[in-house]
Amino acid sequence: MRLNVLLITLSLFAIQLYSSIVKAQTTFNAVDYVNPLMGTDSKFELSNGNQYPVIALPWGMNFWSAQTGKMGNGWLYQYSADKIRGIKQTHQASVWIGDYGQFSLLPTTGEIKVDEDERASWFSHKSEIAKPHYYSVYLADYNTTAEVTPTERAAKFRFTFPKSKQSHVIIDAFDDGSYIKILPEERKIIGYSTKNSGGVPTNFKNYFVIIFDKDFSTSSLYEHKEKQQGLEFKGKHAIASITFDTKESEKVHARVASSFISHEQAEINLKELGNDTFETIKKKGEQSWNKELSKVKVEGGTDEQISTFYSCLYRLLLYPRKFYEFNKEGQMVHYSPYNGQVVPGYMFTDNGFWDTFRAVFPFFNLIYPQMTKEIMEGLANTYKESGWLPEWASPGHRESMIGSNSASLIAEAYLKGDKKFDIQTLYEALLKNSENEGPLSSVGRKGVKYYNELGYVPYDVGINENAARSLEYAYNDFSIYKLAKALNRPKEEIDRFKLRSQNYKLLFDPSTGLMRGKNKNGEFQSPFNPFKWGDAFTEGNSWHYTWSVFHDIQGLSDMMGGKEAFANKLDSIFIMPPIYDESYYGIVIHEIREMQIMNMGQYAHGNQPIQHMTYLYNYAGQPWKSQYWVREVMDKLYHSGPDGYCGDEDNGQTSAWYVFSAMGFYPVCPTMDEYVIGSPLFNKVTLTLENGKTSVIQASQNKKANRYIQSATLNGKNLSRNWIKHSELLQGVQLNFVMSEKENKKRGINQQDFPYSLSNEK
Repeated sequence: MRLNVLLITLSLFAIQLYSSIVKAQTTFNAVDYVNPLMGTDSKFELSNGNQYPVIALPWGMNFWSAQTGKMGNGWLYQYSADKIRGIKQTHQASVWIGDYGQFSLLPTTGEIKVDEDERASWFSHKSEIAKPHYYSVYLADYNTTAEVTPTERAAKFRFTFPKSKQSHVIIDAFDDGSYIKILPEERKIIGYSTKNSGGVPTNFKNYFVIIFDKDFSTSSLYEHKEKQQGLEFKGKHAIASITFDTKESEKVHARVASSFISHEQAEINLKELGNDTFETIKKKGEQSWNKELSKVKVEGGTDEQISTFYSCLYRLLLYPRKFYEFNKEGQMVHYSPYNGQVVPGYMFTDNGFWDTFRAVFPFFNLIYPQMTKEIMEGLANTYKESGWLPEWASPGHRESMIGSNSASLIAEAYLKGDKKFDIQTLYEALLKNSENEGPLSSVGRKGVKYYNELGYVPYDVGINENAARSLEYAYNDFSIYKLAKALNRPKEEIDRFKLRSQNYKLLFDPSTGLMRGKNKNGEFQSPFNPFKWGDAFTEGNSWHYTWSVFHDIQGLSDMMGGKEAFANKLDSIFIMPPIYDESYYGIVIHEIREMQIMNMGQYAHGNQPIQHMTYLYNYAGQPWKSQYWVREVMDKLYHSGPDGYCGDEDNGQTSAWYVFSAMGFYPVCPTMDEYVIGSPLFNKVTLTLENGKTSVIQASQNKKANRYIQSATLNGKNLSRNWIKHSELLQGVQLNFVMSEKENKKRGINQQDFPYSLSNEK
């Protein structure tokens, strides 16, 4: 009897053990695949991402990063650096746009050093841990370890000190106007920083509060390096040093929060931490990231491919950042970076729509439609508070890039989403954009009177990047046309925008088969060098911008002489040498250098204008070429290491290209209900949608050599077309591909298989 009981007990234990092992093997922890250091090995001359390790929650109001660069240096963290100046709160969305609302903490020992150069400590990546929700680094000069784990508006620090009576934390509120007050009896520091790079009202401040869990033995304030009297200081550059008497390996914790509204609101934001321990906050951060990352589950690739995918997805889920807070009554409020007032409602910022309209917002519309709806409400608030839509906000309107691509975002969100946002206000804003220049050239439409009268912005009227502006306005007008139809606007209005959306034809030069700047008198500008970067175009040349007719590739193909000639023109991109003319800039800008060294001809994936071009063979009846080149770009130009990008990773766009492409399709024309098919990278991708449905993309016989689609089925039925509908994916589908090493030149070759083009509208 006892033997039988023992055997049963052992059997039950074995079953439980086996179940736990199986569970451990099948539990998918997507965050473990993310490398926040991807893209950090960059410099002014060459971008491999121009990124820093963002320690934050998805779309968090505040980011944290180790700071290796000097104050004001856009390259705040460079992988090649060997010293850290502090752990910095940052809101930098781009090295070219700059930072705002910043301060830092650094644990040190020994003699107090507050100057950023003098206090900087040697470190090694071998003693650094970077995860989306957690950062740790050993500071060799001080024998200390600094750790941080965030919430959306707060963070907890853990500093590990040696035995010392001279253990310090240096708090730097940065130059250009700052304030610090030390409250020893409360173990508290409060302060603010006004340092910014533009785009803020005159009353802008980032208020912060820091509360330690250990008494200060001494504390001091400095104006840069000059020690000050008392415990409160306001000036150009406020710095504080807090000293502790620590035991060997003693851990000192700091609870940190900030607000763009007030110190009182910063204290409210501090409540996000609750009474949680450091490890609990860290665990919650991990869970938050896993929740979002696992909405797209990939299987069947190499570890490197999976790591690259989730590292890109992590970047995709950082911007635009939440710029709103919750007051003591729990009401959503925000400091307006447009009028300086505290007002209710959503606000998002740190986004350049010139980049992100292409794939970031299409991804949100597919996987995060509720987030899209909230962003739309934020855009409506921006219009109400400033009178304009934000084309590049950080945190307010910034003078950067071209176009009025907010039209694409708004039209796409309404046409693909639940439509329950303030579309009337947003449509009013789009109409205003279509007829007016803004207070900055990046807001409204620069050259709009010429565009509306002539159909293009002339080359010879003193407006730079005129051809690029004209092409983008035409696509923006297409987006308004589609939205106007859905809103049952007057026929005259609908027809006006439909007609303007065909303005791209006015810049097509039949003699070269390329887009070209045109003078006010109707003649093409001369001399014309299609390899000249800038000038009539934006961060690219005519070979890059000619394809910016997202809504009417058929029309472009017809002008080039038909689909064979069109495909040959696409081929030319990869056949030509990477020659360039940099004379417009006076230097070889990093985007030019990145094209040159990638050895893919004139293809410049490191910048956005041409990123959709590899998918255009699908409009010419040669989908196998899209399959080849899409996979070539994924395999050759991306990996998860510090130099893992081939140019700027702008607010998630270059990452979004990879995420979409790895899934097997891409939104060439974001306003339309279509994704153009490329070459799926993984054996299986599972999309968990907000509506409770699940869509699965499978690619049998998939491997590195098998980049071509032999056949495809949608819910068991043959799929010959080169596109799949957004609405189909939302219903929950089974999309199956059979991959092969050889092209299938009989699939997707008929006109009915081609994606949407305006010219084919009945």
